Amino acid sequence: MTTVAVLYGGISAEREVSLSSGRQVIIALREAGYVVTPIDVGPDLRVTLAALDPKPDAVFNALHGRFGEDGAIQGVLDWLGIPYTHSGVRASALAMDKAAAKAMFSAAGLPVARGAVMDVAALEHADPMPLPYVVKPVNEGSSVGVEIMRVGNNRRAQVAAGWKFGPEAMVEEYIPGRELTVAVMGDRALAVTEIASMHGFYDYDAKYVEGGSSHVIPAKVHPETYARALDMALAAHRALGCRGATRSDFRYDDTNGEPGRLVLLEVNTQPGLTPTSLLPEQAAHHGMSFPQLCAWMVENATCRA
Repeated sequence: MTTVAVLYGGISAEREVSLSSGRQVIIALREAGYVVTPIDVGPDLRVTLAALDPKPDAVFNALHGRFGEDGAIQGVLDWLGIPYTHSGVRASALAMDKAAAKAMFSAAGLPVARGAVMDVAALEHADPMPLPYVVKPVNEGSSVGVEIMRVGNNRRAQVAAGWKFGPEAMVEEYIPGRELTVAVMGDRALAVTEIASMHGFYDYDAKYVEGGSSHVIPAKVHPETYARALDMALAAHRALGCRGATRSDFRYDDTNGEPGRLVLLEVNTQPGLTPTSLLPEQAAHHGMSFPQLCAWMVENATCRA
């Protein structure tokens, strides 16, 4: 019988999300017939390494955020020769670095938002581009730290002074319209979901608090847009060299009618697996239960060794 270690928790800003994903995965994998060892990952890597001895047949990586989806733990598992779910070192590191990912998407001909990485201290003195615009950390996930600077809100200096995500920030044009997302499993884009946030935009609470957002699947968009979103998600997955399951997020500006402007924001190499997450919804849309989804990930686990 296959033994699976589930890594969850971690030390990033997304620890609580990872704990929620991990608990769901543990239950699902046991229901699917695997022997599961839960490992709550903390700051001491030696404790995690000890918990992985003897080696399991596979690791289910349910970590989110830094050190969990940026290539760090993936490198450790490659070194140990333990197959693991989701993307490898290179793809994980690229996806987590928003500037590097945008460069890869642009090289692949995919449309991205105008913007650049800048010294966040400079934000205190002047707007780097016309309002409205978005300020976000270069290396965080789950919309952690994302700020929308709008006309008349006078929060620029406050955001700069309270910034906790390093000396730099990604500044991008704000794209009006709708939030769309597409999950990819292997070589197949699943569906297009429209996300209606109750928080003004799809922030951390909208993603993980019950009632924070509503999901429409399939999204009610122009057929040309729907097909283009599927194609772009698969192209983005391949551009980064991802494997397993990913989720691509888009903004869709249909303010002047449809079909509108579709812009790729990012690829998530460790999509959430919480009760409010989007990947399980899209898998269910295709008749795949949550235990089946988790089992698919385990059966497709691999490593560089």
